[in-house]
Amino acid sequence: MAEPQQQLPPGWIAEWDASNQRYLFIESATGRAQWENPADGGPAGSPPPTTGSPPLATHHAKRRQYAAGQTQAYYGSSDGLAAPVYNGPGSQLGQVPSSGAGGGQLFTPGLVAENQFASQQQQQQQPGAQPYYGQPEPDYINGPQYTQQPAAYGQQPPAGPGGQVGALADQFGQMGMGGAGGQKPFQIYTTNLLTSPPDPRELARPPPEIRLPPGASVSPSPHANAPYQDQRCTVNAIPTTNSLLSKSKIPLGLVITPYRSLKEGEEPVPVVTDTVIARCRRCRTYINPYCQFIDGGNRWRCCMCSMSNEVPQLFDWDQARNQPGDRWARAELNHGVVEYVAPTEYMVRPPQPAVYVFLIDVSHSAVQSGMVATATRTILENLDRLPNEDERTKVAIIGFDTSLYFFSMPPNTTDSTMLVVSDIDDVFLPKPTDLLVNLTEARQSLESLLGRLNDMFQENHTLGSALGPALQAGFKLMAPIGGKIVVLSSTLPSIGPGSLKNREDPKILGTSKESGLLQAASPFYKTFAIECSRAQVSVDMFLFSAAYQDVATLACLPHYTSGQTYFYPAFNAARAEDAVKFAHEFGEVLAMPIMLEAVMRVRASRGLRMASFHGNFFVRSTDLLAMPAVPQDTSYAIEVQIEETLTAPFVVLQTAVLHTTCYGERRIRVITLALPTTSNLSEVYASADQVAIATLLANKAVERSITHKMEDAREAVFAKLVEILQSYKTSMTAAGTGASAQLAICDNLKMLPVLILGLLKNVGIRQSAQIPPDLRAYAQALLTSLPSELLIPYIHPNFYSLHDMPPEAGTVGEQGVIMPPPLPLTSERLVRHGLFLIEDGQTMFLFVGRDAVPQLIADVFNLPGYEALRGGKTTLPLLDNPFSQRVNAIIQKTREMRHGVYYPHLYVVKEDGEPPLRLWAMSALIQDRADVLPSYQQYIGQLKDKTNGASSY
Repeated sequence: MAEPQQQLPPGWIAEWDASNQRYLFIESATGRAQWENPADGGPAGSPPPTTGSPPLATHHAKRRQYAAGQTQAYYGSSDGLAAPVYNGPGSQLGQVPSSGAGGGQLFTPGLVAENQFASQQQQQQQPGAQPYYGQPEPDYINGPQYTQQPAAYGQQPPAGPGGQVGALADQFGQMGMGGAGGQKPFQIYTTNLLTSPPDPRELARPPPEIRLPPGASVSPSPHANAPYQDQRCTVNAIPTTNSLLSKSKIPLGLVITPYRSLKEGEEPVPVVTDTVIARCRRCRTYINPYCQFIDGGNRWRCCMCSMSNEVPQLFDWDQARNQPGDRWARAELNHGVVEYVAPTEYMVRPPQPAVYVFLIDVSHSAVQSGMVATATRTILENLDRLPNEDERTKVAIIGFDTSLYFFSMPPNTTDSTMLVVSDIDDVFLPKPTDLLVNLTEARQSLESLLGRLNDMFQENHTLGSALGPALQAGFKLMAPIGGKIVVLSSTLPSIGPGSLKNREDPKILGTSKESGLLQAASPFYKTFAIECSRAQVSVDMFLFSAAYQDVATLACLPHYTSGQTYFYPAFNAARAEDAVKFAHEFGEVLAMPIMLEAVMRVRASRGLRMASFHGNFFVRSTDLLAMPAVPQDTSYAIEVQIEETLTAPFVVLQTAVLHTTCYGERRIRVITLALPTTSNLSEVYASADQVAIATLLANKAVERSITHKMEDAREAVFAKLVEILQSYKTSMTAAGTGASAQLAICDNLKMLPVLILGLLKNVGIRQSAQIPPDLRAYAQALLTSLPSELLIPYIHPNFYSLHDMPPEAGTVGEQGVIMPPPLPLTSERLVRHGLFLIEDGQTMFLFVGRDAVPQLIADVFNLPGYEALRGGKTTLPLLDNPFSQRVNAIIQKTREMRHGVYYPHLYVVKEDGEPPLRLWAMSALIQDRADVLPSYQQYIGQLKDKTNGASSY
């Protein structure tokens, strides 16, 4: 290949970029960089200035017209001059020359100065309103030297008046926003796991930054890439070949949370309301900040398949004001996550209303435990929170024991009639109307029924459960519309279709046959779930049994219909804590705005393919995921395969969810993530996201424990970690293939071993002969559906010392209540006179040392001393002393700080209290040795031996 230097126009130089294996062309005068060779007619530096006002649009009636004043951001200045460059002599960043022509004149996209559109895309200039989007970078991202910014691809840093601007442009480059700074390579820092113990604070840090090449995005917006909370990849620099990925041993996958709930202060997803949706004709990708505009802005090139597409006619029209709009203000060009209001061609039928059918177990045990009373009271209290803005929401209530109890609720009366169906082998609806009623119209009769329901069955002595027939009845009621079935069940289904037997056998717990208990016992639930999925019906399960309930089989329904399973073992509403937890979680589920009749597809740049899918949905075709309802804060993991060599400098992964909001509007949520490609193994490691890797491995481990054996799942996860460590040692350290005294890993993966240890010790896949199958199955349901924010504490709990916490902990700061610093998860940190909090997002333990001073017990529990304290579930009193208020504030913040509906129980654990409770609390300290499971030190020793080739595990 000829040196490009020989063919370059005057004033241009070419620099070889090793990380992208291609030349970068730099204009000496301005320091502006681009990938295209200017000799090939690519974007040139400054087009020749034109004089006078821009050509009037009247000469070209067929072209689209824009008001000159509104389109400065589109083309730079309206007098046809080149867009401002970052470090031209004396220029200010983002300064736009004043318009030469009158503001009201119109001009035509195709007729502006030649190549100006493309050069403006390369330069990433922005309107002068906000000169710099740079949020300060956390100093741990690039290690100690992060402040020493390299010159742009071998050039001297610009001096003189433009120097400061050049430095800003350099920071743009670091943030993956183009500019003259170029793409800064990752620096890799190696850590020895034998000498650096895990620091829990590492887990609160964001993943390695995404460093896109200059000019990747058409927008300088900091929101152009999807936030990692919505979509994160296991590596933030994608290997260009499958062999390089195989060499790194890091699994390539995406973790997607398409529908996060919004906490106070969080920005809602921007909505495009004009129903103008630009999509690629070939691969159907939605337009996004990583597409390129060509042909003077009349066409756009798809960032996935390079197809050239027409820009839609109304793309630059502001329909609200009925005047030309500013293209660069459109949400889809500035945000990685947007939601479109869909036009009618995205609908098979008019948007469905939200439908809720409650199946309430009214058998003897359900009534006696207080479940029926708590559930009906919670529904009654939350009727106003049910999504019903358009007043179309429909509700039905069906009770069941060994018979089915339907309730007819005529509109505008307070009467309701109970209709009993005892024939459970051939379920029918006893009445064609008034069983599924409009919430607004039948509000009075519904409220009256909910107030009386518990009393109606107070004397019910029937044992047994016809859950299968009840599900069929609920399905018949709502199949024409779709919606959500909410099941509240206290007993094992015993009669009719879907009846189950107690298969809990203590003798096979902990053996190779245990995985059989985690598979569905009856095919009814899977086949019924697929029927539900086809009819857009989702099922949520609330399970309350004191005895075996076969959670593994019942959780099939939520699994294939994109619902959720909630489990309250040995529920008893007489204990206030049980009633509060269930009422809070059930109330949050009822109030949750859900996406109905949804389908999800993930598209990726050429060369990448979605290989396998994990989570609660049904795979309808090769890559179309059917979700009758998408609950908030639920996560899905997708493994990605590299099928052919990636030649582009970056790739794009786009998730699209077509759904109906519960307010009756058809919408498309689009999440776009752009990641740079690399042929450098060290960059693959330096960009790896340990939280995403742990989330993906948790999903894979659960799947393997069901399809194979529990032991296989544990071994596969451990072997994957050993492979990563071996590959890192061989490729990245001086030891190579020989034995090493160190156990090396890159700094950004140093918490991965302890996360994997936490996963191996989690109830879902832990080696033990003591874990009931119901608890195991529920833990597995959580492992495959929790978003990373909730999953990480679930496998790596938080551990705080409260008796000696810093004075500001528990008080209110800028970010809300200040939490104490987290401690390593080892009992070495426990002291006999101390008070400690251990929490995993599902349960909280307040550990009290036996030598705790009476004053501490009095301040927190309002009791005279340690002897008077009782262990178990509790509600802390809020006392009139600062320490009590701070401890209560920390517990409240722990319950509220994460997204999701979960309301953890608080248990008081006395150091010399009940052994089962103490052992349960201590099992959260995953760095200790427990039962047959190793301590962190032993585990790191095993990893070192395996990595060096020894065979002891």
